[in-house]
Amino acid sequence: MNDIRANPAPLGLMGFGMTTILLNLHNAGLFEMDDAILAMGIFYGGAAQIIAGIMEFRKGNTFGLTAFTSYGLFWLSLVWIILYGNADQTFMGWYLFLWGLFTAYMFLATLNKNRALQVVFGSLTLLFWTLAISDWFANSTILQVAGIIGIFSGASAFYLAAAEILNETYGRTVLPIGPIPMKGHPDFETEAPLTV
Repeated sequence: MNDIRANPAPLGLMGFGMTTILLNLHNAGLFEMDDAILAMGIFYGGAAQIIAGIMEFRKGNTFGLTAFTSYGLFWLSLVWIILYGNADQTFMGWYLFLWGLFTAYMFLATLNKNRALQVVFGSLTLLFWTLAISDWFANSTILQVAGIIGIFSGASAFYLAAAEILNETYGRTVLPIGPIPMKGHPDFETEAPLTV
């Protein structure tokens, strides 16, 4: 029996991607912190990813459940810290480092998935650890470098979400995602829609 439920991954990827781009435009020094970033963090980066994670649970996808729900809660916690917190900068580095550690093992889980997803998680791991270093050393130059990495990471998630929507809509590869050619893997030599 075919699973006719919608793929929630594009929703989660766009929530992550657009919010990450906005925040990292700020980190790169292009804009001041703005209510638009905080609102996106609550509603699209936060709530939409949590919804996508719950939908992944319904599809039996542990990876998607863990990723989207965790990063949705990351965005909510980050907005809380920005608005109401008084976090020590060094301790904030440890907060970001731990998110990087979580992302690193999630990246390892992408090694049998498509290349586009590997780019998202690989660049996100680098982003978290670069942000941690910028907090540990209170270095604005490293923060700007992190901003550039973050824009790239968010854009890669944006691309993957667009690829999943367009490829599914047209029933062919419009935007390639680079499937892993492994025998026995559901994406073997195809550009099938991703189940994150």
